[in-house]
Amino acid sequence: MAAALLSLSFLTLLIGLTLAIASGRWTDQGDKLVERVNQALPQTQCAQCGYPGCRPYAQAIVADEADINQCPPGGEATIKALADLLGRPSKPLDTSHGEHKPPQLAVIDEDRCIGCTLCIQACPVDAIIGAARQMHTVIAQECTGCELCLPPCPVDCIDLVDAPPPAIVPRPIPLTVRAG
Repeated sequence: MAAALLSLSFLTLLIGLTLAIASGRWTDQGDKLVERVNQALPQTQCAQCGYPGCRPYAQAIVADEADINQCPPGGEATIKALADLLGRPSKPLDTSHGEHKPPQLAVIDEDRCIGCTLCIQACPVDAIIGAARQMHTVIAQECTGCELCLPPCPVDCIDLVDAPPPAIVPRPIPLTVRAG
């Protein structure tokens, strides 16, 4: 009886180990592809694609539940990158999800802001700071220009402006020593 119990335990352990190894290999490949697709997306978290953020959209693309051309902020460059990554043909942006625009930045007119906090609650990247009944402001480096803060604002104190180009860090000039 002990031999049968030992054999059954060993067989159970062997099956469990085999399933764990197999699931790890399959899951890792899918997760890695989802992560690569997610990295190719613009990370605006705007939900224009029909998904609540870039990662859920990436998961849907990998699962073949969404097409690669549903991201207006990414535009043609993102569609091309996704097509190359996934080995799919490139296609034009599906404009039913919106039009491609240059990068934008939300700016709050602090004189008109009533401090309702609705914009803070709507911001998917926590780029708006402020307190109830106090003025709010946008952290420019964090704002993705997703436009999700515009609809809940009851006083229309938020405007979108063209985002400034990223700063170019100058390269140091190499120093030469003269013999002398």
